[in-house]
Amino acid sequence: MAFPCALGPAGTVTTKREGDGGTPRGRLALRRLFRRADRGPRPPSGLDTRTIRTTDGWCDAPGHRRYNRLITLPFSASHETLWRDDGLYDLVVELGWNDRPATPGRGSAIFLHAAAPASRRPQAAWRWSRASSAASSPASPGAPGSTWSRVRASRRGDVNPRASSRSI
Repeated sequence: MAFPCALGPAGTVTTKREGDGGTPRGRLALRRLFRRADRGPRPPSGLDTRTIRTTDGWCDAPGHRRYNRLITLPFSASHETLWRDDGLYDLVVELGWNDRPATPGRGSAIFLHAAAPASRRPQAAWRWSRASSAASSPASPGAPGSTWSRVRASRRGDVNPRASSRSI
């Protein structure tokens, strides 16, 4: 199965830093699925699944001890709110980036989630396979047995998975 997704506004980056707008290149583990129970049924995924609560957030403050981790709102340090009205986080896969352990400033809240409609961000198409539980970001080649494999990345948004798909 292949589907379009958006990258960070800066596209893919080899050196990820907090707030740079980049999507890190690399093979990333699929940690768990977060979902809004009020927005649809639980999808079959094989991942541990957590229902998003109105008080769920994600710490993106590099100096905080809870950096790059799930937190409970209200929260005094900088954070993202996981319960969103725009639908972008109705289904979110937490990717294994800078989390074991988290290095302050190396990037946080690296998720696979829905793209905004008519997004102007760099686009990619991802191919999914149940072969393993790791992800290759769109700009890195798919490795044998990887779960996510780059099909195509484009700043124009004209994703054509058949044009340059890679075998995995």
